[in-house]
Formats: sequence, C-alpha cells, structure tokens
Amino acid sequence: MVADDFKEVKALLFDLDGTLMDTDDQAVERLAKVFKCFGISSPLHISRRLVMAAETPVNGLIALIDGLGLDNLLLPLWRSRKKKAVFRIIPGAAEMLQALSESYRLAVVTTRGADEAEMFISENGLSGIFELIVSRTSTRRLKPHPEPVLFASGKMAVSPSACLMVGDTTQDVLSAKRAGARAVGVLCGFGTRNELARAGAVAIIDNTIQLTSLLMR
Repeated sequence: MVADDFKEVKALLFDLDGTLMDTDDQAVERLAKVFKCFGISSPLHISRRLVMAAETPVNGLIALIDGLGLDNLLLPLWRSRKKKAVFRIIPGAAEMLQALSESYRLAVVTTRGADEAEMFISENGLSGIFELIVSRTSTRRLKPHPEPVLFASGKMAVSPSACLMVGDTTQDVLSAKRAGARAVGVLCGFGTRNELARAGAVAIIDNTIQLTSLLMR
C-alpha cells in the first residue's frame, strides 16, 4: 500500500550521479589521492565538499554555453578529452526500479548528456523502465532551476504536484520545490541530512533502494 504522504504521486524523477550511480564518488576518490600526496588531512571529506560545491557553477556554465548556442561546438570537445566513464550502479537499484515501475511512471532528470544516461541504462539492464530522459541538453536551464522538472512533468503529462524528484543534492531538491513538485533526498551521494532538510526534502533516506519501503508501505 502506498504511504498516505505520497498517495498522489504518479511519476518518479531520478537523478543519476550519487542517486542511481556512484560515479561522483570516483571523482572524489581521484581528487582525494591528489590531496593525500600533499599531506592534507581528511582528503575524502574535503574532496567531497569541493566536488559538491562545484556542481551549481558547472551547471550554470553548461546552461550559459547552451544559451549562447555553443553547445554543439564546445561540449563534444569537452567530452572528447574525458576518459570513458565507468557507470557503477548502486547495488540493489535495478531491482528497486523494476519494483517501482509496476506502480509508478519513471523518468531520469540529470545534468549528464543523453548519451551517457542512455549508456548507463543500457549497461545495467534498465532499458524499458524509464519512459523519459531529461538530460543537460533537454532544457536551457539546469538544476537547481525548475525547468528540468517542469519539462519532465510536461512531457509525461503529469502535474508537477504528482511528481516526486529523487536526488542526493540540494540542487535536486530545490529544482523540484521550485517546480511545485516534491523531493526525497538520499544520503548515498553528496548531500548531508541537514542540507537536504533545509532545501525542503519531504523525506530523507540513507540509500535510494529504501525508496520502495518508503512509498510502498
């Protein structure tokens, strides 16, 4: 039975990094190795805070590039300099998504490119589970702006109030809140409990796979 607090929810919108995949943790690990070489204490903690702090400015830069009409020129060049990503799905996430897809419509709302999102879905046997991918090129503005959530809501013909965003950062929560949707924060990524609560998350869970028990009580 769906919990009373979420009985109006029809669509679940999932962030990727730190929510369904842990690739951001790989970035933290690489940065922490650099700090460790310089003898900096608590390298993992410092690296995590730096990577999280960079998310909003990076999102803003991508939105600016798109607004100037330079995305087709610059973003492919940027991607070509990156090593091939390794998409590590959070253990248990595939089973959770399969179970939730029987009661909800599912979509991805991410600041990754559509090709990377599709690769993650394909590599992890999730094809057919998500009916929509909202990537960084789907909208002019990125999270924490409400446009990505509103875009997903419109494409799915589901009211924002019937959408629930699931993400690990304040950007996810704020995007949903500003769009008139609700958000569940997860602690398996970058956000802390206090940060997610202050941003307006209606619930906070330790791991994304706990979403099933939260919604299907």
